[in-house]
Amino acid sequence: MTLLQTTCARIAPPDPAVHAEVQRRLDQKTKPRGSLGRLEDLACSFCAIRGTTIPELPAKAIVVMAGDHGVASEGVSAFPQEVTAQMVLNFARGGAAINALAGHAGARLVVVDMGVKAPLSHPDVRSVRVGPGTRNFTRGPAMTLEETLRALEVGIGVAGELADAGVGLIGLGDMGIANTTAASAITAACTGASPEEVTGHGTGVDEVTHRRKVGVVRRALEANRPDPTDGLDVLVKLGGFEIAGLAGVALGGAARRVPVVMDGFIASAAALVAARIAPAAAGSFIASHRSVEAGHRLVLEAIGARPLFDLEMRLGEGTGAALAMGLVEASLRVLREMATFESAGVSDSGA
Repeated sequence: MTLLQTTCARIAPPDPAVHAEVQRRLDQKTKPRGSLGRLEDLACSFCAIRGTTIPELPAKAIVVMAGDHGVASEGVSAFPQEVTAQMVLNFARGGAAINALAGHAGARLVVVDMGVKAPLSHPDVRSVRVGPGTRNFTRGPAMTLEETLRALEVGIGVAGELADAGVGLIGLGDMGIANTTAASAITAACTGASPEEVTGHGTGVDEVTHRRKVGVVRRALEANRPDPTDGLDVLVKLGGFEIAGLAGVALGGAARRVPVVMDGFIASAAALVAARIAPAAAGSFIASHRSVEAGHRLVLEAIGARPLFDLEMRLGEGTGAALAMGLVEASLRVLREMATFESAGVSDSGA
């Protein structure tokens, strides 16, 4: 069996018995039952994924994968393609939003070059390049099957390495000029929604560029006709090296019972194809926020995930995932540190 096959075979859904027991423990805390709302459900979900009713506060890591896209040549972004490499170096040097927010969350940042057009050399950038960017998917598949499998297995390997190092919470982040176009095409293919419904303004393109972008997504779907039930087929035809890599991280995390926090549109599109490859994996995904990108709501609905917040963000990089990690830890501190009615000598009304 391949690494992808063995990984998928290891994935199990969250443990419902653990979820119920953690909720029972939360109901014994000094508060009206359910009064902390979704924070309680977040603690239950985390524990059910991990398979424990007495969780440790997790070590955290955010994996930012970068890659270039051949479809950038169609003029779908407000930024030139060389910005991908420039921003990856900015991550490595500590100057980006994700550096600030990962530091705030106490999360390790792992930056991976999956296929930036121009090769990079920096000690804090992991280079596992599948190629110098994908092909223009308006003319055929973005990747070969072999490239896609390699990218998936790189992601699985990164997740396994982090789990072996004791990381108990992984965030997904992305960088790649034109990758919102790829995410839009993936969303349309997987949900059946129209290009108009799933295609947003990405990095802030004007209306003329937005109309061009919608047309590019339509041409990509017509040229490739991906099977919406086959996540691997969708990835091959419409994905990117960084999107496939993040799908691998999502699958690898699920296989190791490590909750995976999705960021915005691109990272969630990667999680969606991961869930199409291994449906049980979806139970291990936590939606951080809802992006202003048009297709993100449809992606989250297709996964069955409800975002924790909406701050009108659309940056990517893992920034939403970093913010959500604080909520995950807060929910676990409630579970671990709050007194019970009995231990505090407080009368329980039973309500």
